[in-house]
Amino acid sequence: RHERGAALLTVLLLVAVMATVSATALDRLTLATRLTGNAAVVGQARWWLVMAEQLAAVRLEDMLARSPNRVTAAGNWLDTPRRVALPDGGQVTARVSDAANCFNLNSLVSRNPEDGELYPRPAALTQFRTLLTTVGVEASNASRIASSATDWIDTDDVPLPDGAEDSVYADRGRLPPNRTMAHESELNAVAGMTPQIATLIRPWICVLPDHGITALNVNTLRPDQAPLIAMLAPEQIGVEQARSAIAQRPSGGFASAEDFWKSPAFQRTILPQGTRDQVTVSSNWFRLHASAANAGVSVAQTALLGVQDGKVRVLRREWDKAE
Repeated sequence: RHERGAALLTVLLLVAVMATVSATALDRLTLATRLTGNAAVVGQARWWLVMAEQLAAVRLEDMLARSPNRVTAAGNWLDTPRRVALPDGGQVTARVSDAANCFNLNSLVSRNPEDGELYPRPAALTQFRTLLTTVGVEASNASRIASSATDWIDTDDVPLPDGAEDSVYADRGRLPPNRTMAHESELNAVAGMTPQIATLIRPWICVLPDHGITALNVNTLRPDQAPLIAMLAPEQIGVEQARSAIAQRPSGGFASAEDFWKSPAFQRTILPQGTRDQVTVSSNWFRLHASAANAGVSVAQTALLGVQDGKVRVLRREWDKAE
């Protein structure tokens, strides 16, 4: 009889332990169920985004088939959000932009067709430095970033004036890869870059999978993108001058690059042919911004689309985390 209290305490302790274990197991089971459900929703959302890619590719191919030598903003396709209701109750939102209306960082170098080596392109370096200063980067920082970005890509290990090669990065745990950039974020690692500058110049730069000199489609450029035209010849083209020429674009777009240079804004401007050739009226690169939302989960994606032989192909995808 004198041990009845101890037995009761033992039973109560066992009940408490079992209740704790059961509650923990149920909590873990609930969490696992939710994770599985979210994974299924995210997986389905990504397939919906693949559908958005296919729809965008078909529309772009149709547009290019109708006008292979001229791409304009006609048809309200450029940067216009499109929404598609999904059978599962969700929604896909997508818009297409011209991916070439930016400074291609890989154009800072040219590839030697004989040995495949990457060599600095002085004209592109000057244009990049001009673009940086035009959008608000201090001149010394702009020179440092432009030269360092070129050294980051070119094959040799000899730094350019204001540039940076291995010795500068040795204490940072990384070295210049001396290869084609794969993403714009690589620029954040070059000497002279800061988070503030990265945010400032992000809308003006891009990475395309070639080393061709930057070619701007004046039929899809917006007036606020005038600094891209001004960078081509900083001593001869002003930002306001370029903005005026873009704003005076005919409703059907310019028929040729020469028509753009014949705009009243450039009547007294004499430009070398190399500069004039950096303007075009067609596009081979597009960017698809898409998101899919359902059941409280959203997935965002940016895809780089390239045109080859009239066919649109997905060259790169960037996934944003689900919310």
